[in-house]
Amino acid sequence: MKHKLCVIGYGGMGGWHVERAQKSDVVQLVGIYDIKEERSKLAESRNIKAYESLEAVLADKEIDLVTIAIPNDVHEEVAVACMKAGKNVICEKPVTLDVESLKRMIAASEKYGVKFSVHQNRRWDVDYLAMREIFKTNALGEVFNIESRIHGSRGIPSDWRGIKKYGGGMLYDWGIHLIDQILMLYCDTNLKYVYCEFTNITNDEVDDGFKLTLHFENGARAYIEVGTYNFIAMPRFYIQGKKGTGIITDWREKCKIVECTAWHESDVIPVETAAGLTKTMAPRDEITTKTYELDKPVSDVHEYYRNFCDAIEGKTEQLVTHPQMLRTLSVIEAAFTSVEKNSTVEFCDEFVK
Repeated sequence: MKHKLCVIGYGGMGGWHVERAQKSDVVQLVGIYDIKEERSKLAESRNIKAYESLEAVLADKEIDLVTIAIPNDVHEEVAVACMKAGKNVICEKPVTLDVESLKRMIAASEKYGVKFSVHQNRRWDVDYLAMREIFKTNALGEVFNIESRIHGSRGIPSDWRGIKKYGGGMLYDWGIHLIDQILMLYCDTNLKYVYCEFTNITNDEVDDGFKLTLHFENGARAYIEVGTYNFIAMPRFYIQGKKGTGIITDWREKCKIVECTAWHESDVIPVETAAGLTKTMAPRDEITTKTYELDKPVSDVHEYYRNFCDAIEGKTEQLVTHPQMLRTLSVIEAAFTSVEKNSTVEFCDEFVK
């Protein structure tokens, strides 16, 4: 049996969900709802039913699942209304703009006995799956530093992303993904400290970039950076472990590993620079290192919906859980606090069991 889905909001991500639903083996697209008439007409031109109102969606007993892809500041209002009508709910990210709002949404899902989750789709990006494989296989030994970057050069798009009240800015837009990725790698390790800085090069109302540092209880550090005014991009991932180093240049490339096979070298030949010699920074020879690439992982973008539908049927637990959602949004709040205070913020990590 396929679950009957309505997508609320037929913009960029709403259209993405529609396309995936049309190819899904677990959901059947019933229709869409959008407050903009031109988007409803576009859906109808593609033989997709367009509901005339939210009330019409809520009243349709056939629909048991809705995906919400509308401005972030109204997620809670629409999600709770759908839950009250007995619909299971998936929200686009950020799921809402503060932790208290998210807690109300979770409480509503429990009250009305429906499933509720957020679409953390970047867990299925191939570059991140490669990163997860490094942790899973211990390819670099204990990882003590991981750097995650997304760089572009077009500034913020001229839509909700540039408007504060709609949850604009790169911390909400991309940070919610990159923070979630890092927290999933350290899902059993307490986060202790958060420090964040914003950039406002192209936009004064919201951050058009940020630099975020997370310090974990086990001594590991994660650095997350998003920039929209970078004409030369830095590597997507850079990972240091006690056995070597890994790098992923961008999300289309494989992960390159340089493993240290012998720490000590008998004779280190100094490197001569224009101004002198250095042994400390002399490159290693091939005898003490091994270089290789990891196979590019296979990503199944339909796994999210498949898992959520199984959770609705009581067959499994959600891959994106309520504690995970709360932890990620709590880090977002801590980052905003750090920027406001221009200082490191202590993080009370109540979400790690």
